[in-house]
Amino acid sequence: MLAVLGVGPGLGLSIAHRFGREGFTTALVSRTGTRHAGYRAALSGIDARTYTADVTDEDRLRDVLVRITADAGEIDTVYFGPADAAAGPGITPLTEAGAGTLRASFDSVVLPAAKLVEAVLPGMLKRGTGSLLFAGGLSGKYPMPMLGSLAPASAALRMYVLTLHAALRETGVHAGILTIGGLIERGDIHRVFTSQDHGFSVGTLDPDDIAERAWQLCTEREAEAEFTAMTAA
Repeated sequence: MLAVLGVGPGLGLSIAHRFGREGFTTALVSRTGTRHAGYRAALSGIDARTYTADVTDEDRLRDVLVRITADAGEIDTVYFGPADAAAGPGITPLTEAGAGTLRASFDSVVLPAAKLVEAVLPGMLKRGTGSLLFAGGLSGKYPMPMLGSLAPASAALRMYVLTLHAALRETGVHAGILTIGGLIERGDIHRVFTSQDHGFSVGTLDPDDIAERAWQLCTEREAEAEFTAMTAA
């Protein structure tokens, strides 16, 4: 059973498709249900359920996890892609970002990840199996001033997952992060970015390729996989 939290038409859907090919029942969670019928149609042949919840709200997060478990059984793997949350605080240049701006980024990215782990990890530890998979940004590993106030939260998420991976090493439970630099094709951020003239271009990444590597990350119990479409200046 795979739960995809923060599903979109790009990477989240590709993750669901890749794991679904391996026989996983998939539960897709997003803020609104307007595209759920399309998601289920795109996952033809896969047992896919859809749910509406704001995963940055702790009560709603716990409620949707309870509903998923009641409908489809214990959650074996969770994927958290904070794309929905990233639309919240936006990007402020780090030289202009006060503590409140930085806190908003942490509240929308890092805290929901930690709350998710708090909710599902006890059951995984009890069963001695499971995977916690997260998507993060390349600014969490390398200084990228153009991402301003989002970079510290990205770095915190990455270190949280890497440390969790190390702490879980002997338990049978796995944690890993996809560190992504570039626009993911078919995704909402890609659609919005390419619809406007920013005066510069950003390389793109195929979500199916990332999903394939995500499957490998889980099966081989690796800590991190890095993807970049960035080019050196």
